[in-house]
Amino acid sequence: MFEDTYKTIATPSTGAYSEKRSKFLAYAFPVETEEQIKGHIAEIQKKHNDARHHCYAYILGPHKDAYRLNDNGEPSGTAGRPIHGQLLSKDLTNTLVIVVRYFGGIKLGVSGLQNAYKIAAKEALEAATIVEKTIDEVYDVNFEYLQMNAVMQLMKDPYVTIIRQQSDLNCTIRFSIRQREADRIVDALKKVGAVTLV
Repeated sequence: MFEDTYKTIATPSTGAYSEKRSKFLAYAFPVETEEQIKGHIAEIQKKHNDARHHCYAYILGPHKDAYRLNDNGEPSGTAGRPIHGQLLSKDLTNTLVIVVRYFGGIKLGVSGLQNAYKIAAKEALEAATIVEKTIDEVYDVNFEYLQMNAVMQLMKDPYVTIIRQQSDLNCTIRFSIRQREADRIVDALKKVGAVTLV
C-alpha cells in the first residue's frame, strides 16, 4: 500500500524566542506554490523592514520534492537548516517558516544561532494545527446524457469530489479523487462505455 497522504498546517501561526537580547520572531504559513512563498516572504520583510535577518525554509509537494533553506546573511547553516529541521521533525510539507531576527548587540556563536532559530521555528509549528491531507488526482470525464445515471452513481463515491459539472447532450464532469482509489473509479467509468477520460 503506497502512501497517499501528507501533513501540513491548517492556518498561519507564530512563535517567538529571545536569547541575549536578540529577538527571533517566527511565522509559519501553509503554502502550495512558490508564488505564495514569495508573497509571504515579501510581506514579512515589509512588516519587519528594520530587522537584520529574514531567514526561512520551506518544503513543497506531497512527496516533499521541492525545498529551500535561506540563511539571509547569517553564517552558513545556522538559520535555514535548523528551521528546515523542524519541518522535517514534524513530517510537514506545503509549509513555509520564516524567522525574523532583531540583533541584540551580543553575538550568539554558531551553536547559539542554530539553537535560537530551531526553537523559534519549533514554537511557531507547535502553535499550528497540523492536518493530514490526501494526495488527489483530477480527471475530466466526458459522456453522453444517456449515461448520466451510471456516471453519477460513481460520482457519489466517498472519495470523489466534483469540481465542475456541465450537462448538455454531451456532459462533462471534472472531479478529484484520492490517489489510491483512482484506478478503481477510472476502471468503473470505462465500463460505463462511451466515456472518455482526460
